[in-house]
Amino acid sequence: MVGSSHEALHRIFQKDPALLTRALQEVLHVPFPEPREFAAMNVDLTEIEPIERRVDTLLKAETDEGSYLLVVESQGKPDERKRGSWPYYLAFLREKFRCEPVLIVVTQNSATARWAAEPIYVGVPGRPSMAVWPFVLGPDNVPVIADVREAAQNVTLAVFSAMTHGRGPMAAGILESLATALRTIDEDSAAVLVQFVDSCLVDPQAQQMWRDLMTTMQYFWRHPLAEQVREQGLEQGRIRDRAEMTLNILRWRGIDVPDQIRERVESCTDFDQLTVWSERAVHATTADGLFADPNG
Repeated sequence: MVGSSHEALHRIFQKDPALLTRALQEVLHVPFPEPREFAAMNVDLTEIEPIERRVDTLLKAETDEGSYLLVVESQGKPDERKRGSWPYYLAFLREKFRCEPVLIVVTQNSATARWAAEPIYVGVPGRPSMAVWPFVLGPDNVPVIADVREAAQNVTLAVFSAMTHGRGPMAAGILESLATALRTIDEDSAAVLVQFVDSCLVDPQAQQMWRDLMTTMQYFWRHPLAEQVREQGLEQGRIRDRAEMTLNILRWRGIDVPDQIRERVESCTDFDQLTVWSERAVHATTADGLFADPNG
């Protein structure tokens, strides 16, 4: 199971490297040429001297217009050391591989995104010897996708939306739409994206909501993230957790839960019935909607 957002980024871009170029083309509107193939490269940029320099993800994209190196950095907060490291990475990679490097910074924080997007000048003020302009994917330029149809039309963009906007009042709609959209793609790809989104959600409530939503998807039970759920084992534990999940989904969506409805859910001992209610909680507009048969 992925333990950090850095490792998650590396794994997801290895699984689907075109995710990067689609982000450049669709989110940042960069006229990046369509790649024919990708190759994962060694992320260690250490030279002979004992100075370790390592990027988060490094991929080589072959296009009809030449080769490009995609250098990806996941940035949680501003770090002034990066303003020295990034120019070094680009210059070193360009010289070593004799192709053009492209720096892409991914962040969930607006202030960090603005900081990362600032140009880096090396040399004399007003006449620099080098200027670095990072491409930044963050909450200010990645669209909010909280509509199921829109998410299904572009699952990749919906994943970036969850990653960069997965906190605050919009989190529930974004995560619900993405969860539904994942049902429209193959299970192996969906399982990778589930893990990716889970590791990138820094807000504990949003992460728990995402895990609750995933338990309603069949392939989730073959996913490593489900191991902690399976370990509970006892039927009573499953019933209690499903009841809590149902109520939590309503609360996280901002729906008021009267005492009588909470008591009815908590006193239910039928796991299948609780499963139905939890699925209805994702789309219900009121707490009473749990008990309304959509076919009745």
